[in-house]
Amino acid sequence: MLKDKMNRMNFRVLTVFGTRPEAIKLAPVVAELKKEKKIRSYVCVTGQHRHMLEQVLKIFSIKPDIDLNIMKIDQSLEDIVFGVMNGMVKVFDKIKPDIVLVQGDTTTAFIVALSAFFRKVKVAHVEAGLRSYDKFKPYPEEVNRRLLSHVADLHFAPTGGAAENLKKENIDKNTIFVTGNTVIDALLEIAGRKEGSLSRRSDEKWLSKITGGKKIILVTAHRRESFGQDMDEMFRAIREIAVSRSDVEIVYPVHLNPNVRRQVSGILKNVPRVHLVEPLEYDSFVRLMKRSCIILTDSGGVQEEAPALNKPVLVMRHITERPEGVEAGCAMLVGTKRRDIVRGVVRLLDDPKLYFKMAKSKNPYGNGTAAKKIVGILKDKLSKTSYNKTAPGGRRKK
Repeated sequence: MLKDKMNRMNFRVLTVFGTRPEAIKLAPVVAELKKEKKIRSYVCVTGQHRHMLEQVLKIFSIKPDIDLNIMKIDQSLEDIVFGVMNGMVKVFDKIKPDIVLVQGDTTTAFIVALSAFFRKVKVAHVEAGLRSYDKFKPYPEEVNRRLLSHVADLHFAPTGGAAENLKKENIDKNTIFVTGNTVIDALLEIAGRKEGSLSRRSDEKWLSKITGGKKIILVTAHRRESFGQDMDEMFRAIREIAVSRSDVEIVYPVHLNPNVRRQVSGILKNVPRVHLVEPLEYDSFVRLMKRSCIILTDSGGVQEEAPALNKPVLVMRHITERPEGVEAGCAMLVGTKRRDIVRGVVRLLDDPKLYFKMAKSKNPYGNGTAAKKIVGILKDKLSKTSYNKTAPGGRRKK
């Protein structure tokens, strides 16, 4: 089947991702690529995440052409690097793409881009230009995306600020395009689906335990740089809020990383009004975001999604590569100290004016048209003879 697909090709676009966030953000792009008659779209998943990745593939009806299946239990960054690098050798030999599409700042994204560079295959980077300018925050993502920017040939920046970051690093301005963030495309598509079209799953049983009228605080926390003392502080803050506030219910879909699970179990297990649940499928997660009052997170993607749903987001980090949300007023950096996190949550709960101001701030991350813009630019670039004078992998265009 793959061979027949390749024989009918015109331009070959290979999209590669390995984690749940990448899959969510690239799903709208994959859908747009499928509509193009002159593009043969291939999807490769590395399997950097496994279970959570499968959930997203199912929801967005994506069937990968290739699965590297690299995931190991409690895998190290080195495991991911070696697995992706070795796996991509066969992928490039088989597909011979004109361009490779990667997203964000994961280890999968950077190593795929590096592998493409070794083969002289062009690279397009979705969500380019994000910077914290602290190489350990977030870790290892900040270094991944900085290095990736100097390998990529096309840079799809989600905001004007991200584009300016790239220009300051002497990236050719003619290769930078401001498109908005594709996560908004994905979010609006799922949020717009009718409730009846989304299956009710067992992972939502905890909803019945939440007393009517309570304010739901949604928590996500999983960053590598937070392991240890910072994560202890986060979890102790959550415990203090739950114990001291009878008007809230806290829902925390616990990341599958065993480091996170060990820490959360020691501090938050069996705490009243704290619901530790398994990772939710994306449509369930979107429903929960819509029902929440406040979102407390260390995630990058959630900082972009929450404003689109008019939900104030408190960021449990000292620095963010997404400053647009803070500048727009829809996000607030509260750091990782227990005292500061508790203070931030209590302020939002008790100050209606502050809450309303944050909830109604304009979302700076786009309006749901990013994927169409990206595919339009790809079509334009691929159709130009000068851009494809020497095709990737030594293959000349006909």
